[in-house]
Amino acid sequence: MNPDGLRMSLLASAAAPGLVRTLVEQRLLKWDLLHRADDALLVTGELVTNAVNAAPGRELWVRFTREATGLLLEVWDPSGRVPQARPVELDLDDGEFDGIGGWGLHIVQVLSLECGYALGPDGGKTVWALLEA
Repeated sequence: MNPDGLRMSLLASAAAPGLVRTLVEQRLLKWDLLHRADDALLVTGELVTNAVNAAPGRELWVRFTREATGLLLEVWDPSGRVPQARPVELDLDDGEFDGIGGWGLHIVQVLSLECGYALGPDGGKTVWALLEA
C-alpha cells in the first residue's frame, strides 16, 4: 500500500459513511486531488453504506490509496452476500423519486473506471472501485 494511503477499521453504524467520506476528502486534499472529490465521495458513501447494511454493528475495513491506475477504494465487510445491482424502475406518477432506493451500485458503476468484488478466503467480501485520479 502507498504509505500515505488510508486504511482503517470501524464499526458498521449510521455514522460510518460520513466518517469515511470525511477522511477520504482529507486524503484527496493532501494529494492535491480535491477536484476528484465529487465522484470519490459519492462512491465512498455508497460502498460504505452497503457494507453497513450488510453487516450492521460489525467491523468493517476501508482502504483508500493512490495507485498507478487511479484512486482505489476498497471496503470489506464480514457478510458473504454478493453485491448485485438490482433493476430500478422509476414511476414518475408517484412523485417519490428519493424513496425508491436501489441506485447505489449503478452509480458506482457509472462513476468508476472499474469496480467489482472479491469473496474472502475466510469469509466476508471486499467491494472495490477504481476511480480516475
